Amino acid sequence: MTWRSALVTGGSSGIGAALALELGSMGCEPVLVGRDAGRLAAVARRSSGRALVADLTDPAGLDRVAAAAAETDLLINNAGLGCAAPLSAMSDELVDELVALNLTAPLQLTRAALPGLARRGGQVGFVSSIAVVGVRQEAVYAATKAGLRAFAASVAHEGVPVTTVFPGVVDTRFFDRRGAYTRRRPRPVPPERVAHVLLRALAEGTAEVFVPSWLGFAARAQGALPATFHRLARRFG
Repeated sequence: MTWRSALVTGGSSGIGAALALELGSMGCEPVLVGRDAGRLAAVARRSSGRALVADLTDPAGLDRVAAAAAETDLLINNAGLGCAAPLSAMSDELVDELVALNLTAPLQLTRAALPGLARRGGQVGFVSSIAVVGVRQEAVYAATKAGLRAFAASVAHEGVPVTTVFPGVVDTRFFDRRGAYTRRRPRPVPPERVAHVLLRALAEGTAEVFVPSWLGFAARAQGALPATFHRLARRFG
């Protein structure tokens, strides 16, 4: 699979930056979306890409990114925000921000890009999370990522190939705002690994991939035996 251009949200660091660098090495021009102009410009230089500074939780910013997404061969919805806290302790504003960035923005960008992607034989990639199985003190985050999974599976019926990656814990700046990671498993993996697995899965036309791969068994166990899964999760989490 050859992509001439790709739009990657959350491109200033972590998985998004790793995606940009690998895409650039393949001869693809990445359009990198993010809020940190300095970090975004640095990644754009290293990947021979283009920076697009925008806030995806702001309607005007989302509109500008949607226009750019409509012109690319590959859209990767990667931007995300986490929060580790009891649901009752979360503010209305924080709930709205998580939903806007993690779920509404990918829905709107994909909707805008879909006609052009279908004409050009393009693809859509999503970065979800193993949190789709349900995670203690991450109710809103898990809900947005589960919604993303259902959305991706549904969009796949609309004429454009779709691939979703479900990482476990990734060693990125994500935890600077979410809060420190304190669980024993899964262990953090480098963002480059997630980026490589996603791009390979896109090239191969694989619908869903997990990083590390054994998390796929956990997801299937949750689907088949939810009560048993969550009882064990409470015991060993």
